Amino acid sequence: MIRIGLLGAGRIGQIHGRNAAAHRGARLVAVADAVAASAASLAKATGAAARSVDEVIAAKDVDAVLICTSTDTHADLIDRSAKAGKAIFCEKPVDLSAKRIARTLRQVDASGVKLMIGFNRRFDANFAALQKRLAAGAIGDVEIVTILSRDPSPPPVDYVKRSGGLFRDMMIHDLDMARFLLGEDPVELQAFGSSLVDPAIGKVGDVDTAVVQLRTRSGKLCQISNSRRATYGYDQRVEVHGSKGLLRAGNVHETTVEQAGGKGFVSDPIQNFFLERYAAAYRHELDAFLSVVKSSRAPSPSGEDGLKAQLLADAATVSAQSGKAVRVALDGGKGGKAS
Repeated sequence: MIRIGLLGAGRIGQIHGRNAAAHRGARLVAVADAVAASAASLAKATGAAARSVDEVIAAKDVDAVLICTSTDTHADLIDRSAKAGKAIFCEKPVDLSAKRIARTLRQVDASGVKLMIGFNRRFDANFAALQKRLAAGAIGDVEIVTILSRDPSPPPVDYVKRSGGLFRDMMIHDLDMARFLLGEDPVELQAFGSSLVDPAIGKVGDVDTAVVQLRTRSGKLCQISNSRRATYGYDQRVEVHGSKGLLRAGNVHETTVEQAGGKGFVSDPIQNFFLERYAAAYRHELDAFLSVVKSSRAPSPSGEDGLKAQLLADAATVSAQSGKAVRVALDGGKGGKAS
């Protein structure tokens, strides 16, 4: 039984905390949050104890921590938890600075603990099945990967101001998915961004509509499309074209029921929010983390995966602002840079 301490009882902390409390291989021991009432409420609902962050990190009865706090606290909490010898799961991103992430990964390595990053889309049953078939050679050599990710509506502008921008906040998931499906790292990218959905987003220096094209050293291509507005629901699709065919994972609908009539077939809407769309993926993600903690296997997605995704997001931001293609040298992550 792995004893879990949860840091952060907000929206995503609620998901991970309740999943940990319900998991037969884990026990949620403690919950901490900057808002004491939030920690107390979740602790009461899950049978855990409400404690301070310092108490959770130092606790002898906590084997692993789930870091679900605000982005600006992630790296520091990873550092402290690593020094305390805890296994660590951290929501993306590790930090908005790639240099800070690299320093944190060195601390994790020095401490000899395990660190897994929360790129939950790898654990979606549809995307995972697609990648498994891809790796088995079902469509031959990968030639073009297409990823579409569109939110039903934009976030509040106050959130946008501190998010790091669309490429680092939203598209970072798709950049990780691109590496997951391409099977090799991109070496060049070109990004374009516009503010077409909410003028207020443009006024604070961000974009709400973006496309990125990536190329690997062997010539594989990937195209990513993001929008902060999809009037028809939470749009999450992947397509991979290869030398022997095509693999495609479509949207998940509220039901599989279709109605037919004189005007054709009508299906129910697609799921409207990430908490619904990826509810099972979050559970599978926790399964994977707990399995890694109990075994000698390395975590995946790893801290290195988190750093590489951040470097790509940084490069996309630079490209969109400059209007130029950007070369990316990930170099195993540790010495990666965009130029």
